[in-house]
Amino acid sequence: MIAKLTRRVALAALAGLTFATVHAADAPRVKFATTMGDIVVEVYPDKAPKTVENFLQYVKDGHYNGTVFHRVINNFMVQGGGMDENMVEKKTRAPVVHEGRLALEKGLKNTVGTLAMARTNDPNSATAQFFINVKDNAFLDPTAIPPGDPVPKFEYRGRVYENIPRAQLERAPELFGYTVFGKVVSGMDVVDRIKAVPVGQRGMHGDVPVKPIVITSATLVK
Repeated sequence: MIAKLTRRVALAALAGLTFATVHAADAPRVKFATTMGDIVVEVYPDKAPKTVENFLQYVKDGHYNGTVFHRVINNFMVQGGGMDENMVEKKTRAPVVHEGRLALEKGLKNTVGTLAMARTNDPNSATAQFFINVKDNAFLDPTAIPPGDPVPKFEYRGRVYENIPRAQLERAPELFGYTVFGKVVSGMDVVDRIKAVPVGQRGMHGDVPVKPIVITSATLVK
């Protein structure tokens, strides 16, 4: 009986592994052809569906063609997808709903090589701009909220809060973090070269590469 049970568990684990492998193989991929080389990213509609749909629509619309990596901070991230070479922001559609907590629950974190949505202080303001993490940036991850309503105990940045209404925590802007929706699967060496370029001030914008790094095209390759 024990042998049969062990065999069933092993078969179930193998089936789960096979499914995960097949699923990963089906993930859409986008190639960014840039003036410093190609970067291929894989995105996960099962983990951040609305975010991925939004991103892929911008790709299909040709939005990213001719945009630049306009904010580059070594040992942090490289950001692009919104400005042209003259640092003029391109027109975008309405913002996409924030899916950071959903993605976090499914295992996506702001680690090296992951792709996440850029936004303003408003959690639900992401449109087309994205960034690639060049180090593990755990402080950008959404904050998980413990079960209960009110939440009996909640710790945040060294302080302990007790009996906080759940809705209050769910609405707190500082707890949303940034939505991760993909990762670099090819061309991380290009990203590493981008993160190290000289940067400076360009009008009201800081950390702008001195020599523009242009995304000449973004195409769905799978």
